[in-house]
Amino acid sequence: MRVTVIGCSGSFPGPESPASCYLVEADGFAMLLELGSGALGVLQRFHSPYEIDAVLLSHLHPDHCMDMCGFYVARNYCPDGRAPRIPVYGPADTGRQMSRAYGLPDEDGMDEAFLFHPLPAGAWDIGPFSVTAVRTPHPVEAYAFRIEAGGRVLAYSGDTGESSALVDLARDANLFLCEASFLDAPNLPPDLHLTAREAGEHAARAGVDRLVLTHLVPWNDADRSLVEAKGSGFAGPIELAHVGATYQV
Repeated sequence: MRVTVIGCSGSFPGPESPASCYLVEADGFAMLLELGSGALGVLQRFHSPYEIDAVLLSHLHPDHCMDMCGFYVARNYCPDGRAPRIPVYGPADTGRQMSRAYGLPDEDGMDEAFLFHPLPAGAWDIGPFSVTAVRTPHPVEAYAFRIEAGGRVLAYSGDTGESSALVDLARDANLFLCEASFLDAPNLPPDLHLTAREAGEHAARAGVDRLVLTHLVPWNDADRSLVEAKGSGFAGPIELAHVGATYQV
C-alpha cells in the first residue's frame, strides 16, 4: 500500500498545500481519501484524475470534500468522453450536499459521474482495501478510517476531538495519519480537533509504528506542532505531512 500526500492543510488551503487529500494505492487500484479545497489541481501532479477508482470522504466540511465539484466537471465533461462512474463513500447525505454545492437541482445531480454510498457499518471492501469506519467527535457527522491491504494497516483520524474509539481503530497500525490542528493552549473547544500533543498521545495508546501529523492549520507554527507531538510520550517516528510525501505502508 502506497500513500501520497496531496493536501494536508487544515480548515482551508495554505500557501504550501491544499486542504485534505491523500492518494492511497494498492494492486493497481487508486483511491482518494478526501478531496478538499484546492486538492484537485495538485492531484494532477501525481496522478491522472481519470485514473481514480474510488473516493472515501470522512465528512462534509469543505476542506475535506469541496473539490468533488471540480472532479465532477472533469469526469463528466471531458472532451475525450465521460469517464466511467466511480464509487464515492461518505456520510449518508453526501450525494445531495455535493449536488447542492455545485448548484445542481436534484440530490442525484452528480450521479452521471459518481455512485454515492453511505458508509456501511463494520468492515467493507473498496477494491483491494478493507475499510472500517468509526464516528469521531466533531460538529458534523464525521468518521475515522482503518484501511488494510496485504496485511498492512493505514489509520486516518479525519477530524476529531479526543476519542478512545480512534485509539481502538488505530491499534497497531503501520502508519497513522492524525490531525494536529491545535497547539497547546488554555480553553480549547472540546470535541472539535486534536492538539499535536494529543495526536502523539493517541498514537502511543494505539501502539502504532509511525505517526504523521496532518490537517496543519496555516496560522500555526508547524515546527512547534512537531515539538509538542514529540513531547507526548510516543516513542516512534513522528513527522509533518507535506505535499508529495509518499509512504510505503
